[in-house]
Amino acid sequence: MQFEFTEVFVRVVGTSPVIQALAGGIIIALLNLVGASLVLVWRNPSERTLDSMLGFAAGVMLAAAFTSLIIPGIEEYSAGNPIPTLIGVGIGALFLDRSDVLVPHAHYLLTGNRRTDAAGGGKTLPVTDERLAGVILFILAITLHNMPEGLAVGVAFGAAMGDPAQLGGALSLMFAIGLQNVPEGLAVSVAAINAGLDRRLYAAVAGIRAGIVEIPLAVLGAVAVTTIEPLLPYAMGFAAGAMLFVISDEIIPETHRGGYERVATLGLMAGVIVMLYLDIALAG
Repeated sequence: MQFEFTEVFVRVVGTSPVIQALAGGIIIALLNLVGASLVLVWRNPSERTLDSMLGFAAGVMLAAAFTSLIIPGIEEYSAGNPIPTLIGVGIGALFLDRSDVLVPHAHYLLTGNRRTDAAGGGKTLPVTDERLAGVILFILAITLHNMPEGLAVGVAFGAAMGDPAQLGGALSLMFAIGLQNVPEGLAVSVAAINAGLDRRLYAAVAGIRAGIVEIPLAVLGAVAVTTIEPLLPYAMGFAAGAMLFVISDEIIPETHRGGYERVATLGLMAGVIVMLYLDIALAG
């Protein structure tokens, strides 16, 4: 399975890591659009269903952070030295933490369950209309959320250096992030609609917004690590640290807030299993 799929991918996209990252960014952005557009046909998914799906997304991201970013960053790109990758993990987590001081995470902002450390619309933006400020903050929040995902895909393709033998890891990460983008896109769309935004307009805007940030960041990640190769373990750690921060700070608390902790946990375990299978099947 590994060589068949990677050969097809190389045949269609080519061997340039930058072009491969561009293709990967487009694929994960399209899957985000698919998830966001599900609200057009699945008009009222239950909170229990959404929590299980978000748990699944968290499990996929959790496993991917280690199998596709942290472990390869240490073992393959730092000659076993953990320091560069772990520095990147710390910087990635710190970046998301500092960003959250200015822009609250999307789910908390839209549900009204603001934390004491979350920013308020009128305090952080020069906008007098609170609703407009909320929409702007919402767009900024979900853009920040998708930044590490696009960067991770680009870094993974850059690390493969266009080598078909190393491409499986990048493809498994691309599929993992694309897979978790579907429930994530649906959940954020539902929250946006519940806050009063138009169903059809938001579904389109969500997909376009994902593409705006994920596609160029995927390309940027590939360009950075292929141009300045010593940055590779730091970049892999940064993407992993940012993803881990989002999982712990946003997704898990959100899925445990409505009383469906058990189903969310089972979803997380399912996501870990699926990602581990993808990692072995495509990168084994």
